Amino acid sequence: MRKRPEDLRSHRWFGVDDLRAFGHRSRTKQMGFASEDYAGKPVIAIVNTWSDLNPCHAHFRQRAEDVKRGVWQAGGFPLEAPAISLGETFMKPTTMLYRNLLAMETEELLRSNPVDGVVLLGGCDKTVPAMLMGATSMNLPAIFVPAGPMLRGHWRGQTLGSGSDVWKFWAEKRAGAIDDCTWRELEDGIARSYGTCMTMGTASTMAAAAEALGMTLPGASSIPAADSAHPRMAAAAGRRIVDLVWDDVTPKAIMTAEAFDNAVTATMAIGGSTNAVVHLIAMARRAGVALDLDRFDALSRRTPVIGDIRPSGRFLMEDFYYAGGLRGLLARLRDLLHLECMTVGGQTLGHGLDEAVVSNDEVIRVRTNPASVEGGVAVLRGNLAPHGAVIKQTAATPSLLVHTGPAVVFADYNDLSARIDDPDLPVTADSVLVLQHAGPLGGPGMPEWGMLPIPKKLLQAGVRDMVRVSDARMSGTAYGTCVLHVAPESFVGGPLAFVRDGDLIELNVSERRLTLQVSDAELAARREGWTAPAVQYPRGYGKLHAEHVLQADQGCDFDFLQAGEEIPEPEIH
Repeated sequence: MRKRPEDLRSHRWFGVDDLRAFGHRSRTKQMGFASEDYAGKPVIAIVNTWSDLNPCHAHFRQRAEDVKRGVWQAGGFPLEAPAISLGETFMKPTTMLYRNLLAMETEELLRSNPVDGVVLLGGCDKTVPAMLMGATSMNLPAIFVPAGPMLRGHWRGQTLGSGSDVWKFWAEKRAGAIDDCTWRELEDGIARSYGTCMTMGTASTMAAAAEALGMTLPGASSIPAADSAHPRMAAAAGRRIVDLVWDDVTPKAIMTAEAFDNAVTATMAIGGSTNAVVHLIAMARRAGVALDLDRFDALSRRTPVIGDIRPSGRFLMEDFYYAGGLRGLLARLRDLLHLECMTVGGQTLGHGLDEAVVSNDEVIRVRTNPASVEGGVAVLRGNLAPHGAVIKQTAATPSLLVHTGPAVVFADYNDLSARIDDPDLPVTADSVLVLQHAGPLGGPGMPEWGMLPIPKKLLQAGVRDMVRVSDARMSGTAYGTCVLHVAPESFVGGPLAFVRDGDLIELNVSERRLTLQVSDAELAARREGWTAPAVQYPRGYGKLHAEHVLQADQGCDFDFLQAGEEIPEPEIH
């Protein structure tokens, strides 16, 4: 049954006849609104992560106005609320340290204010999971509006992809193959508009996952930020959220176990970011869904990669959108999806897929010609990662997917920076580079350090990839044979803490194994001599993070933020 005006949550603030409601109404009028603007109407929060420190969201001032237009059209009352903007390029040591802070802020913004529904404006990497985590915990009707990818980059007739080409050309610069003038030209040409990375980095991956999950309007995740379809989509989201409020459709009604299977399947089929593993686990736990690494691996084994997009493939997000976008890709995966899952659009995920058009079979491949017969991400286990690790197998060098080599160990990122280009570093192309203390606590925040740089002397010898192992994450735009998210992390005494130079490490992706060829007795002896490091933050949010963050295989959420008893509505006194 549709709600009546007196059933609205905001009615407790505006609709009753007492002193507090008088104050709420008079202060609303103080802002220039008349009672006709809000009386008996759903109050829609537009949680906006715009910031001058986040170029991916530079257009969100206007997109908030586009959403407002849609809310007004549908008979709602829109109110914009700013939230912390996690700008991937500027925040240090990593936006991942602050993902849970934005999740908490989103939840509490909604809980403490007269809000009936919410439109979430995000897109840059961690903003997607953070906002959806907070909205799920609050469980008010919600729609996510993704920022959209930026325009493709250009340089001397070449098409550039953000992140992926940065790493490629930086390696060439370190090898002495390009000069400073060329490097500056690349800097000028690689980021040409507002929007997120136009490769299949974490931003585009999480937007696609949000759509497959059912939390965006159909087709929303692939639209380039600068395309006129993007503001139209934002306005449509504003119109749609009003109906979601009247019908009381909440995130937990959308985000079921089957919907998360759809999100994981889509992520695997696009060769998506390894970061999606951590984020989707955290999002699922907010919804009370027990998603784990084994489920990721099972879905990966059955899902072909048919999105030929960098860094796993050849094309960029503009190409993907104009080839048919995520709707086109999902249409080719129908038998692998739970098509009956409902979406915030008011229809099932499968609705209209028969009419979805794919106009370029190179960008969105047919199932008989996949870029990979398995999904982009594989889950590894072994005595080096008893709780799991991940690798983006589609972005790795095939010849290194089965490899055994001696470890070259770096105690932390500062040690790595100080020694990686030392000409006397005892390293060969067969070595396995190991980075310790880069996990959720060790980083802190699990920074994107997992694509360890190739030593300069090896770059100069023509080496462009090596096996690398860490408890860090890596950018979704990155590539290479990088084993990531090793759990438990070294900072808490995971086996990675006890690797020594020269130890043999065996990687076998097809068998899903990551093995340290050291005896159990020797590992136990090393553990006996190990001293736990001190937490780096003595106070503030960093201390809260250190005391409550979970490990990578559990989603890195705070232990007290996962699904549990609902918090009572605030008293209005």
